[in-house]
Amino acid sequence: MPKKTYAMRYVAGQPVERIFPGAVAQLGQALPPGEALPNSDVLRVMVWNIFKQQRAEWLSVLKSFGKDTQLVLLQEAQTTPELIKFATSHYLAADQVPAIVLPQHPSGVMTLAAAHPVYCCPLREREPLLRLSKSALVTVYPLTNGELVMVVNIHAVNFSLGVDVYSKQLDPIGEQIASHTGPVIMAGDFNAWSRQRMNALFNFARRSGLKEVNFTDDHRRRTFGKALDFVFYRGLTVSAATVLVTQASDHNPLLVEFLPR
Repeated sequence: MPKKTYAMRYVAGQPVERIFPGAVAQLGQALPPGEALPNSDVLRVMVWNIFKQQRAEWLSVLKSFGKDTQLVLLQEAQTTPELIKFATSHYLAADQVPAIVLPQHPSGVMTLAAAHPVYCCPLREREPLLRLSKSALVTVYPLTNGELVMVVNIHAVNFSLGVDVYSKQLDPIGEQIASHTGPVIMAGDFNAWSRQRMNALFNFARRSGLKEVNFTDDHRRRTFGKALDFVFYRGLTVSAATVLVTQASDHNPLLVEFLPR
């Protein structure tokens, strides 16, 4: 019997909360009111595969570049005391979907936000060859202009023959996006290292009405010459997009500023 997928929510001064799909309001229904992401007339987002915090300086990078962002989308985030302390000290809520349950600290996607989400849907997909899981997380936050922004944080399956499992992981995300009428940000480590995967990803983005964020000074991590990390969006305008070069992970962080329409 497959294990239930859930998210772990970390909030300063509160017990860790386990959130299951269906435990919150469903998309398509009226979502509960909530406090807006502060200063979201300019929405700053950081996207980074943090490599399970295995390299030095990861925390200094987060402190330097994550402190002024309303949203931080991490992949391979391991729930070490140092990361949880940073997350709960600088953000109102941190939601993680455990993909790999390690002996001490689970690893998976984690979204840090300067507001509490009004919707949360954790997703997991098992790697067909390694039998390990990759995770994704869909959250929704109010903006100061009254809209609701959907944020999709994904770490795509890596080792598979063909793209059937790769596309299978994207399908439920597509259903979530199709049910949402407001702006959308979808970002993370897509492991799009083959032409087949790139085609599947960009066909998915096109069907979902998403545009790709372009980086003029593009220092994204590449495998077989193809970028692995992407940011897609709709219903927003990109005002700045940069890639930070660092040795603090095997991926470089993406920093994007959006203007709500």
